[in-house]
Amino acid sequence: MLFGGAPLGLLAGTAFTLLLASACAFDLRVRRIPNRLVAALAVTGVLYVFATLPAMTAVLHVLGGGTVGLLLWLPFWWLGVLGAGDVKLAAAAGVWLGSAGVVEASLIGAAVGGVLAFWALARQGGVAAGAARFGVWILTSRTTGTIAPELTPKERRIPYGLAIAAGAVAAAWVPGLIW
Repeated sequence: MLFGGAPLGLLAGTAFTLLLASACAFDLRVRRIPNRLVAALAVTGVLYVFATLPAMTAVLHVLGGGTVGLLLWLPFWWLGVLGAGDVKLAAAAGVWLGSAGVVEASLIGAAVGGVLAFWALARQGGVAAGAARFGVWILTSRTTGTIAPELTPKERRIPYGLAIAAGAVAAAWVPGLIW
């Protein structure tokens, strides 16, 4: 467990979880994750890692986790599937989790995201309606030669920060769920 039984670990784990819960609340309410919240998550992660690991190990942990979290989710932003806040949230959580932890968190988050996608499909007319919207999006993208803008109104899009946060919390509190 990343947050062991020591008081500092439990305090840090609580802060990590509350910051991610706050990101979820913003994502649900306004479909945005504030930069200040992401920065607070990253800074507290750096402080915790440097307080609990030797300096060189901490540097590698922070840089590796943040970079891997960014690189895993950045392509989805480039494709217009995720917002930049989601990508930054994954990178900030990676600061806490390290490179292996953020990979595990991302896999768990992708599974949670799949559940959210099925929920969204059910809310928005089922699989047939979703397939029709996807077909129109693909056709528009192919016709224009660029990635077409999202057709779903912002307030009906999947708040993917929930999936990323759920994966991060699971990987932090119960590491080894996948490997």
